[in-house]
Amino acid sequence: MSVPDITPWPSEAIWQSVEPRLPGFTVEVVPEIDSTNAELMRRLRSGCLNPVLLIAEHQTAGRGRMARPWHSSRGAAGVPGPGTLMFSLGLPLVPKDWSGLSLAVGLSLAQSLHPDIRLKWPNDLWWQRRKLAGILIETANAGAANRAGSRYVVIGVGLNIQRPMVPGLSTEPAGLVELLPGISAGHALALIAAPLIDTVQTFAQQGFAPFQERFNARDALMQVAVNLSDGTQGVAQGVDGVGALQVQTALGLVHVTSAEVSVRPQPDWAVRQL
Repeated sequence: MSVPDITPWPSEAIWQSVEPRLPGFTVEVVPEIDSTNAELMRRLRSGCLNPVLLIAEHQTAGRGRMARPWHSSRGAAGVPGPGTLMFSLGLPLVPKDWSGLSLAVGLSLAQSLHPDIRLKWPNDLWWQRRKLAGILIETANAGAANRAGSRYVVIGVGLNIQRPMVPGLSTEPAGLVELLPGISAGHALALIAAPLIDTVQTFAQQGFAPFQERFNARDALMQVAVNLSDGTQGVAQGVDGVGALQVQTALGLVHVTSAEVSVRPQPDWAVRQL
């Protein structure tokens, strides 16, 4: 695949593609910020509910699920753009069911980028058993001015363009340039932004069910022996129609939905009969 460089960011092209179906949508790029998710949540508290895609060239306090830090890279010498693509998409949303949103987002990113990318429940993109990207979703009440049941959702994405050299990570990282040599953060954003917004809008109308089969086809944990942080052990069996992880344990099939539960493959990635 030939990857043309887009310098510096395809903001205008993304805006032109998205704004007709998401009125009021804007695209912003900032050179440095603590966290794009934190900034959009601050704006929400001040009453700003407009749909926005906020891109940061560098984050000083990026974070992931369960308050874990997200390490960003400024990029390598002679390589255009930052080494990590970091952005947050914020918009009011009224889904029928919030269950499975992070899975639908991950699936959209993977489909836009490369057929070899796999999905690790509930919010990571993996390649060759290494972490390529993470997703952090936060929501808050959108206020009385919006439709009943509406909440403002902030979808944060951190995607390694170059492989970060950070010691001590629990999961070895990967970089998108290993799959798509020469790709830049700007070009990756051009590939994923509009399809991501389409996915979020489809999710709001139909929930996770339309995405279940495609997620399971890319599931990095399918038929893998796993350990849950609550002590449960079993073999992962894909996700159900609302995005819950199904794990076959010695006591039967359990459906894992808690945001406080994390899942790890057992060290040998073995499938065990229970």
